[in-house]
Amino acid sequence: MSAGRRVSLTQGPVSQRLRELTIPTIWGVFSVMTFNVVDTWFVGQLGTAELAAMSFTFPVVMTLMSVAIGLSAGASSALARAAGKDDHGLIQRLSTDALSLTAVITAVLSVAGYLTIDPLFRLLGAEEALLPMIREYMVPWYAGLLFMLLPMVTMGQLRAMGDAGTAGRLLIVSALLNVVIDPLLIFGLAGFPRLELAGAAWATVIARALTAAGAVWVLGKRFDLITTERVPWRRIRQSWAGVLHVGLPAAGTNVIIPMANGVIVALVASYGAEAIAGLGIATRIEMFSLVIFYAMSGIIGPFVGQNLGGARRDRILLALRHCYLFCLAWGAALAVVVGLSAVPLARLFSESADAVAVAALYLWIVPISYGAAGIVMLVNAAFNGLGQPLPATTISVTRMVVVYIPLAFVGRALFDMPGIFAAYAASNVLVGAGAAYWGWSTSSRAPQRELAPGET
Repeated sequence: MSAGRRVSLTQGPVSQRLRELTIPTIWGVFSVMTFNVVDTWFVGQLGTAELAAMSFTFPVVMTLMSVAIGLSAGASSALARAAGKDDHGLIQRLSTDALSLTAVITAVLSVAGYLTIDPLFRLLGAEEALLPMIREYMVPWYAGLLFMLLPMVTMGQLRAMGDAGTAGRLLIVSALLNVVIDPLLIFGLAGFPRLELAGAAWATVIARALTAAGAVWVLGKRFDLITTERVPWRRIRQSWAGVLHVGLPAAGTNVIIPMANGVIVALVASYGAEAIAGLGIATRIEMFSLVIFYAMSGIIGPFVGQNLGGARRDRILLALRHCYLFCLAWGAALAVVVGLSAVPLARLFSESADAVAVAALYLWIVPISYGAAGIVMLVNAAFNGLGQPLPATTISVTRMVVVYIPLAFVGRALFDMPGIFAAYAASNVLVGAGAAYWGWSTSSRAPQRELAPGET
């Protein structure tokens, strides 16, 4: 696919374009989720302490990945809007400079993260006995951080070009590699050293590094979006500013969620290591359950961005209507399926009765709000596509900081652990309703050009 064969999202039936983007992205996101599920399952075989240690890393890992998601959103939004205007030179410059920006940010985060492992996890409530195991997992993570973050950015660039299929295939290959490498390094099979928690981290680094290499090759060879042309520093700064205009608020938006979850982890930690292990199991099952919503939020931004660049407000509004209705219907189905299968699903990851009980409790309460949570994800991504990231930040701050955390403290005081989980469900429903209205009203003010006869 050459530069001239980018997939235009400003033409053709809206529902068809959404399906074409979403289906391969579902498989890609599904594959990403298997990283967490597979790692959790293998680490669970090492013991409850190792599983608890890994569960403590989840908010930090998600915070780091949120930075990548923000950079991906920034690059995707800028590239999609340029693609809607059919400006290949600008797309090429933005794509190349997004990669260099990712490398610079990753270097800073890697050093800062390595130097703060112990104090940060003590702050999250980790017991001293768990800190060596946490370090064992996080040191490889920080060492390979560039390869952890870069695939997210390149996948966003591919979706901005309308090529969700290649992004999905690369992620599937990455997940398969992780499944193969995980047991080799965790348990020391086939002559490999037994690295246990460190092995889980190194397996992820290796798999993601190969994914990043493949994505960069596709961007350069297939789309001609990587340039070695020397340009003035001013041009690079302009590109970085274009990416960061959406990227910084989007990163902040995504960081808010794991940071708030860190507070919840600290609350649940007061119930002991078994409770933390159960929460870790439940949140990984949740991520797996929400794969379609993650996929839809990954493609709605590029769709909105290209149609904003092409002045097609009608297509943006029609896409939002389709997505809202789907989220509500699919969310209701998920609530039933996940609730009924909560206990057997949790038992796949742990034999501890206490850990299974906590995971099941979470999965009986929170899924009733999954439809609203999906709408929140979609609206945030749509705002990024519109080049207006601040409303998305406001929505996330409201949901996690203004509503969720205070309700969690109140819920714990009144109803113990069930109150903590019910607070999350309530925050999704309350903020989801407001987000749906805000996204629609803002999109209604997007530009609309006059259509040629027969144009769809």
